[in-house]
Amino acid sequence: MGGGAADAQRAEALRSRALAYHAAAPAGKLAIEVTKPCTTQAQLSLAYTPGVAAPVREIARDPEFAYDYTAKGNLVAVVTNGTAVLGLGRVGPLAGKPVMEGKAVLFKHFAGIDAFDIEVEARDADHLIDVVTAIAPGFGGINLEDIAAPDCFRVERELQERLDIPVFHDDQHGTAVIVAAALRNALIVQEKNLESVKVAIVGAGAAGVAIARMLQSMGVQRCFLSDVHGVLHRGRKDLSPWHDDLAVAPEDWTLAEMLADADVVIGVAVRGAIPEAALPTLAPRPVVFALANPDPEIDPRRVRQLRPDAVIATGRSDLPNQVNNALGFPYLFRGALDCRARRIDTGMLLAAVDALADLAREPVSDAVLAAYDLAPDSLRFGPEYIIPKALDPRLRERVAAAVAAAARRSGQARR
Repeated sequence: MGGGAADAQRAEALRSRALAYHAAAPAGKLAIEVTKPCTTQAQLSLAYTPGVAAPVREIARDPEFAYDYTAKGNLVAVVTNGTAVLGLGRVGPLAGKPVMEGKAVLFKHFAGIDAFDIEVEARDADHLIDVVTAIAPGFGGINLEDIAAPDCFRVERELQERLDIPVFHDDQHGTAVIVAAALRNALIVQEKNLESVKVAIVGAGAAGVAIARMLQSMGVQRCFLSDVHGVLHRGRKDLSPWHDDLAVAPEDWTLAEMLADADVVIGVAVRGAIPEAALPTLAPRPVVFALANPDPEIDPRRVRQLRPDAVIATGRSDLPNQVNNALGFPYLFRGALDCRARRIDTGMLLAAVDALADLAREPVSDAVLAAYDLAPDSLRFGPEYIIPKALDPRLRERVAAAVAAAARRSGQARR
């Protein structure tokens, strides 16, 4: 069987398993669990009328009591308008619901956070902002998901200004945190430093913009981006205001020139966006992150063949160094909720970067080896292990604690 036919067969098998998984009764992936006993008349009188009036009065007197008497302090809204779902594009909010349910599953499984998926049929960005603002009082945080650029930048910014709870667009900052942690360790392996490397980011959507800003906050001096229309530079008239400060490349640069002598290439685009012809032109000991899923921007096997000196990461779970947002958003919110943070600021994001990078340099626990059916000493810090595994049980304690501590230092924490 040819490679293409085999790939098609595997894809169809995965499709069939996924549909059966989601259709098994009860359909979907979520349910609501009652946390208090309700088996007697006395208990029901506390859960609802007349007893429920007591916390109502306390919250009316001081809204902060909502954290003490309701689920608000451990509840996140996962919100989408369905305009940029996975690699499928504008499929609409209802079609995006399985992804939002999946996000809620990860919140609960990894961080013990309850989450409601909220799919909004929004007319435009203003409508989405108004809807989220209206539902926000009952939640401890808002996770924005699969909202197309450039609206995603404005939606997040305006909601952060309106609300006093964390508002976080995971496609931007969750990706940026994991990429930054992986890159910090990759550069240690390659014996380079952030301040001196040339970084080329292929893809200037939500993830690319956030990665660029995160790396700049960490000390990267030379960071260039491209999109489907070319390299970002001052002469481009088609860029949004959100790209202006990142359009720093020379106006005559092509993609090939942006990639030439790059120490770091980060793909957050589509299959084929990083040309194979660019590999020989990269700097010695390069770092190549090809993060499009399921098909990376360049075949990582070809990168390994043509540049054996490279450290490589992808978004795929079947290859080493998976850049997986599940390493970030559950624990960022866990830390933020634990200290009742007003927002997730840059200091909290950088604390997560440091915690993730540090953990990958520690010996791998037996629990991780067992979860991935790996032999002792088969996983250690180096070119094929620069970022922790998603099932590492130490992530919750390490990352959440670092985020909460950073929130207290910056004054974002309520407690």
